[in-house]
Amino acid sequence: MAEVEIGIGKSGRRAYGFDDIAIVPSRRTRDPEDIDISWEIDAFRFELPLMGAAMDGVVSPASAIELGRLGGVGVLNLEGLWTRYEDPEPLLDEIASLQGDKVTARMQQIYAEPPKVELVSQRIREIKDAGVVACASVTPQRTESFAKAILEAELDLLIVQGTVVSAEHVSKSAEPLNLKSFIRNFDIPIIVGGCASYPAALHLMRTGAVGILVGVGPGNACTSRGVLGIGVPQATAIADAVGARMRHLEETGVYVHVIADGGMSNGGDVAKAIACGADAVMLGSLLAAAEEAPGRGYHWGMATFHPTLPRGTRVATKIRGSLKEILVGPAHENDGKLNLFGALRTSMATCGYETLREFHKAEVMVAPALQTEGKALQRAQHVGMGL
Repeated sequence: MAEVEIGIGKSGRRAYGFDDIAIVPSRRTRDPEDIDISWEIDAFRFELPLMGAAMDGVVSPASAIELGRLGGVGVLNLEGLWTRYEDPEPLLDEIASLQGDKVTARMQQIYAEPPKVELVSQRIREIKDAGVVACASVTPQRTESFAKAILEAELDLLIVQGTVVSAEHVSKSAEPLNLKSFIRNFDIPIIVGGCASYPAALHLMRTGAVGILVGVGPGNACTSRGVLGIGVPQATAIADAVGARMRHLEETGVYVHVIADGGMSNGGDVAKAIACGADAVMLGSLLAAAEEAPGRGYHWGMATFHPTLPRGTRVATKIRGSLKEILVGPAHENDGKLNLFGALRTSMATCGYETLREFHKAEVMVAPALQTEGKALQRAQHVGMGL
């Protein structure tokens, strides 16, 4: 791919986000009822290609159970409030009521309480006992110390997750987690991430992970791109990871799932993520708008409360409806934030693709005018696509 000269001593590729691209309808259309949007990873099958983000304002044991019943899977943060406190509800109330200039400092205090291994087991069992797939997230730093409790509680899917997770972490002060060795010897399928480049994705796939999270800093609550200056727009990041998946498949015959993590603001973005090659999406802010979400209309990222370098913020979102309405409708608003997977199904049908894998073949074009062309009245009136 041609590079753009930034200056005499530096050049770089042009990258694209979801707002920069459009899915091109093909010569065929289908009935939405005939479209299959189910997703299978390892031994698990989901009616929706959806993971609820491991944020305390998005996924609680209760909302994870509801997500499971609706066909997706919620990811519980095993280093969040639900494993630090027996009853985090009063703290969730407090976080929602804090003035903006007080949020970060108070959250640092709240999250100074260490996670408790016994609560790790208890929360996993709460989800398991409801009869849905139990999925949870842990950082590389705590993976080994939580491993025994995770296995004993019979977690179904584990995510080893951070802002950026690499297969080759180097440290002069501590022995880092050997991802490849840990994954190969662990009895639970593991997803790892995030990443945002071809080489990083390929190296993570070679660890034996069943899936990788793609996304560095695109979420509404994340400030990594401002604090650290790092990140890749999501459409390009997903496409690069898909290139790594193709190479890994050629080398090993093993298909590793690509999960788009963050950057999606409506159903159209979900469709674009799949069309770029993602097998599923991880959603945060869109689910935080559900009545069942634990954040009381707010959500925040996993690095918001870092004790020395916070890389996230608490953001407010309008409560729009139930989780069911947000995921599968019916929609009573026209901004694309309800019935997200009805939108995916209709997008696939309109373009003539029956399954998610087939939709990966959809033509995508760079289309800067997509958000503005013919939408002057909507933008002027702040309705529809002008919100």
